[in-house]
Parts: sequence; C-alpha cells; structure tokens
Amino acid sequence: MLPYADSHLHLVDPAFAVDAEAVLLRARDAGAVHLVCIGETPDAARRAHALAARHPGVVSFTCGLHPHEAARWDASRDADAIREAVALGAVAIGECGLDYHYDTAPRAVQRAVLEAQLELAAELRRPIVLHTRDAEDDTRAMLRNAAAAGVCGVLHCFTGSVALAQAGLEAGWYVSFSGIVTFRSWTDQALLAHIPDDRLLVESDAPYLAPVPFRGKRNEPAWVVSTIEHLARARATSAEHVAAITLANTRRLFALA
Repeated sequence: MLPYADSHLHLVDPAFAVDAEAVLLRARDAGAVHLVCIGETPDAARRAHALAARHPGVVSFTCGLHPHEAARWDASRDADAIREAVALGAVAIGECGLDYHYDTAPRAVQRAVLEAQLELAAELRRPIVLHTRDAEDDTRAMLRNAAAAGVCGVLHCFTGSVALAQAGLEAGWYVSFSGIVTFRSWTDQALLAHIPDDRLLVESDAPYLAPVPFRGKRNEPAWVVSTIEHLARARATSAEHVAAITLANTRRLFALA
C-alpha cells in the first residue's frame, strides 16, 4: 500500500451524495493519507468544509468560483464567502481559472473573475487551484501576474503544452496530473517526465476522469494509485517514489500539517 495524497477531488459532488463516506474509506484503505476536497462554488465549499470537519487531518477543503460559473460572480458576496471559508480553514482559492473550450461565460468575464480571485489569494495568503483549458496565452499572463503578486498555485489536471507547464514552473507553481495521462489518447509522455520532483502533484479529479483500467466509471480517489503507477513508468522511477514526493508536495503547497 502506497501512502499518497489526492490533491484535487470533488467529494461533495452530487455523484457522491449517497456514499461519500464509503468512498473516503476505500481511499484510506488504498493508502490515501490526505485528500483536498474542492469547493468550486461557495455552496460546494460549505459542504466541503463540513466534510473536512468530520475528518480532521485527512480532508482539507478549498473555496472559489469555477470558470464555468464566472457569469454568476458577485464581487461582494463571493469575495466575502471566500474570506469566510479561509477563516474557517480553506487551504486554497479555487477551483478557478479560464476555460475557452466550453466558453460558458464570456472570456472577458472569466479573466476579470480570475483576477479578482488572484487578488484574494494575495490578500489571504493562499495558493490558487487553477483550471485552464484552451487559454494558454491568457494563462501565461495570469502566471506572470501571480508571480509578481507573490501568489503560488497549481495547474490542476494539466493537459497543456510543455511551454505552459514551463511558464508555471518559472512562476513557482506546481503541475498536477490526473487519470487522463493513462488514456490511450494521451501522447505526451515526455511532459510527464519534464516536471521536477519538487513540483509534481497527482489527483483524481473524482468523480471525473477515472484512470485506466477504470475508465468509464465514476472516478474514486482510491484509484489515484493507477495514475501514480503510470507516472512512475513515464519518469523511470518507482511508484513509491512518486507517491512520496507528491504527498510531500501536496503538504507543502497547501501548508498541511
């Protein structure tokens, strides 16, 4: 059994409405030492906080507004909700970011909402959990702004280019990989080896993106081990090493005990 961290999952998603505690138990049995439950909206963050309160030292939570929800951003209400969540122990701002693939909110609105959350991260001294898809130029600009503001974070569920990953690394950020890297459609094995040991994270993004051999099923944090094993092969190292460094990096980024 490999002790590991799942740096990003949505355990309060409706997909887990009836069995979140059982899913958490299976993850613990598989070796999960810590899980970071994402509050992609303030409402989700409140549920994630309640889950974390039931599992202190095992589950942490975040609070932010996902780019798919950017059109509903209220500068006063949502900023106050994030501040309140941080006061209650939220370890990061997000999941927030830019998604130009689905464009569920105007791009200018997405940029403004991300900038507001970047300012909150600087104010509250919390890292950013960043979603980025088909928005590499604007993401690089955001990374430059974050570095100037002293804000660190993670490029979560990374599927971008080596150039974007490098921009993140140069800004002091981390890069996280999910079960996508086990898919037959994933071809950039070199990218998996490009990320330095001290900047690598791993995640489930459950209930989404179940790794091979579970693809097509509702994802669970217990299955992060499959992603860890794939990363180990791509990096010509052991699964034990990948599990250990990603656990240490998760603790460092989110200032976990």
